[in-house]
Amino acid sequence: MSKEKTRRLHKDVAPFAKSDTKKSVIQLVNTIPPFFLLWYLAYESLKISVWLMIPFAMLAAGFVVRMFIIFHDCTHGSFLRSRKANDVIGTITGVLTLFAYEKWKREHAIHHASSSNLDKRGVGDIWVMTIDEYLEASKWERFCYRLYRNPLVMFVLGPLYLVLISSRFNRKDARQKEKNNTYLTNLILVVLYTGMILLVGWQAFVIVQGTTMFVAGALGIWLFYIQHTFEDSYFEEESEWDYVKAAVEGSSYYKLPRVLQWVTGNIGFHHVHHLSPRVPNYNLEEAHNSTPPLHMATTITLKSSLESLKYKLYAPEKKHFVTFGEIKHLLQETSSKMDLKPKKTSFEGE
Repeated sequence: MSKEKTRRLHKDVAPFAKSDTKKSVIQLVNTIPPFFLLWYLAYESLKISVWLMIPFAMLAAGFVVRMFIIFHDCTHGSFLRSRKANDVIGTITGVLTLFAYEKWKREHAIHHASSSNLDKRGVGDIWVMTIDEYLEASKWERFCYRLYRNPLVMFVLGPLYLVLISSRFNRKDARQKEKNNTYLTNLILVVLYTGMILLVGWQAFVIVQGTTMFVAGALGIWLFYIQHTFEDSYFEEESEWDYVKAAVEGSSYYKLPRVLQWVTGNIGFHHVHHLSPRVPNYNLEEAHNSTPPLHMATTITLKSSLESLKYKLYAPEKKHFVTFGEIKHLLQETSSKMDLKPKKTSFEGE
């Protein structure tokens, strides 16, 4: 894509990068109160049956995802016009979704600045190995990578790690403001959860809140995973990396049914979001529809998105993801070469 086309694309999307206070307030009203209502209904239904509780908890989880999108917009300064207002709403929704605002804000900014850049992986993204890196890795590293990419680990253990460990601690290079915000978030959560446990009992709280946040976490990881892991996703080395290509070709358009699109706050238009993070979630669809070049983004559906689970390694030469099965013969060749290497005898080098 030429620089001229890049500038034009940014210009075409610019009108949508403006927050609308009325729309933002409406979104807060139709997201946060319904979450509390569904949580309460889940708690009350638990008195009758745990099976009756589960549907309400799952619906509440959907609103946690929607609440996270509001939190996400606040970290980009796109949800409200005032920076202070974004910080306040972001911190509150961060507590409700179990994320420290300043911590996630910085790490997510790094993700946007380095998304699809093979030389700048490691912060705020899914662990991706190239074929060569995997072949050159030790058996232990391969085992860890295979474990990480296993759906059960990623979508079952992943949510637990994300909210209980990763979100509770800062990186070593974090500034004091970020650390203080994480401390504050953790303190509020301790006080809030202690109060809830005293109010409803620890068993009921663990069952309802645990189910709600686990489902929400799994859905959140799935959305993030699927929007960057598809067969022809864009990845490039630093010298060739292009921000616009990374946005339009390295992020997918996840075409969801209208109800799921609403629940997920239009985040399926991920290519638009990566192109212009200042576009609030309620403007993403309109920005996509009004900008023809964005229609070239890879479109995936609920059915086709399941295929992405098989993609494990990236092939830079071919510009697409491959499965472990596709590189099995390469792995065997590498092992054979290692076995054929002459072993040192005890007197070599003496």
